[in-house]
Amino acid sequence: MTMLETILARHSVRAYLTKPIETETVERLEEEIRECNEEGMLHLQLVTEENDAFSGFMAHYGKFSNVRNYIALVGKRDKELDERLGWYGERLVLLAQMLGLNTCWVGLTFSRAAAKKRIQLGKGEELRGVIAIGYGLTQGVAHESRPMRECFRADRTLPEWFGRGMKAAMLAPTAVNQQRFRFTLIGENIVKAEATGGAYSKMDLGIVKYHFAQLAGEGNFNWA
Repeated sequence: MTMLETILARHSVRAYLTKPIETETVERLEEEIRECNEEGMLHLQLVTEENDAFSGFMAHYGKFSNVRNYIALVGKRDKELDERLGWYGERLVLLAQMLGLNTCWVGLTFSRAAAKKRIQLGKGEELRGVIAIGYGLTQGVAHESRPMRECFRADRTLPEWFGRGMKAAMLAPTAVNQQRFRFTLIGENIVKAEATGGAYSKMDLGIVKYHFAQLAGEGNFNWA
């Protein structure tokens, strides 16, 4: 499965089968989590076969069912934490899709108290959300996207790599599908990405930047 195929296939899934994630798949996810934590100075953690975080009112309100596994989004508090969590969390989301799993970003509709019983929080660290993960009851559905032209600025004809990146960015998951971001092409190959407000917009920015980079090709541009 190519990265484009993976991005096109990934949709948010809230209802899951009770089937446990296979051992070799867990091991592959744990390996990637270790790499993400080292590169991103994070403390992402995979929790498996745990029912309590998605068994209460908030999970019911969020229409979640049978969520037994999740990735805890944890890191030390700083102004760039949410963006890094978005970038590396989406890296794990796309890997999960390649491994035959489904996922959903979750900011509010889970029990933080229950999750904190199963994870480690170091000094200065914060649980900012989770990613539900497992075998979906369905593969989810695509959601309507904003017109791409509303989400970028450029003063010249767009190079092919920028168009590819924007296509990927428009397919990225964002909180309540708000897509509050803007990419600006500066000169030949400088890209500025900004959040334009809204709940979890900094985390969303990390997610969409990761998508953009995967199809634009990081060798084709530099971030502003």
